[in-house]
Amino acid sequence: MTGEAETVTVDARGMRCPWPALRLARAMRSAARVRLIADDPQAAREIAALAAERGWTLAAEAGDRWLVGR
Repeated sequence: MTGEAETVTVDARGMRCPWPALRLARAMRSAARVRLIADDPQAAREIAALAAERGWTLAAEAGDRWLVGR
């Protein structure tokens, strides 16, 4: 084991907001890092608001992917 936190992937493609943000919040209960894949055009705004509210870091990756961490 390398000591790095495992990244959990949540695939929320095809789901409309608020479902991607809700799936992210659920995964963050037990994970330190989550890669979220979501194709709803509103997802970026919803995810950014949730991350800011909870104090999580947020990094946009290519296309419809975000890396969220504590």
